[in-house]
Amino acid sequence: MKILGINGSPRGSRSQTLRLVRAVLDGAASAGADVELVDLCKLRIEYCNGCLVCCERGECVRDDDFAGLYRKMLASDGIVLGSPNYIDSVTAQTKTLLDRMADAIHCQLFTGKYGCAVATAGGSGADEIVAYLNRVLQTLGANTVGGLGVVLGGDPETIVPAEGKAYQLGRRLAGAIERKETYPEQEQLHAAMRERMQGLVLANKDRWHHEYDYWQTAARTP
Repeated sequence: MKILGINGSPRGSRSQTLRLVRAVLDGAASAGADVELVDLCKLRIEYCNGCLVCCERGECVRDDDFAGLYRKMLASDGIVLGSPNYIDSVTAQTKTLLDRMADAIHCQLFTGKYGCAVATAGGSGADEIVAYLNRVLQTLGANTVGGLGVVLGGDPETIVPAEGKAYQLGRRLAGAIERKETYPEQEQLHAAMRERMQGLVLANKDRWHHEYDYWQTAARTP
């Protein structure tokens, strides 16, 4: 199994979020997963301009590092998303990546994948960031196995016990992939999202040729 960890913190080697993402990957690796870490802030990913060419052709007009990372995400069985809390939201770099994934949402391309999220915060809001990132993964079609939010509160030692919890989260992620675990509430969400996205694409079939063809093929696949 392949599990990809994406760290959205711009603090490089000083990032506490990076430590959590690494710990999740370490846990997954101990359970037999092939893991890879991506430092999002080392990549050049431009803003989405809302042109919707991805819906029409299945590819983005931007010539940057998004396509390579996107391919890695699609090739992975599991995704770990990590971001610190920057003014009650994810970092700009993380949001820029997510905004480029309209085609993946419309076609529910993460169906069958699993994921989890980790976040840090100086004073509050870490759990809210985890919830947001997990919701994004579910919106893309993936099942989520949990998350970990850590409020550091100015004490750098707070991260140490949190790394142990992140390690166990990684093992849980790998186990869910191996066992193909299902979650009734999430399955209901996925079914509703698939129906909604199919309807949206059908309503735009005269323009979104790629996505319309995708759903037509999916409907014919047993």
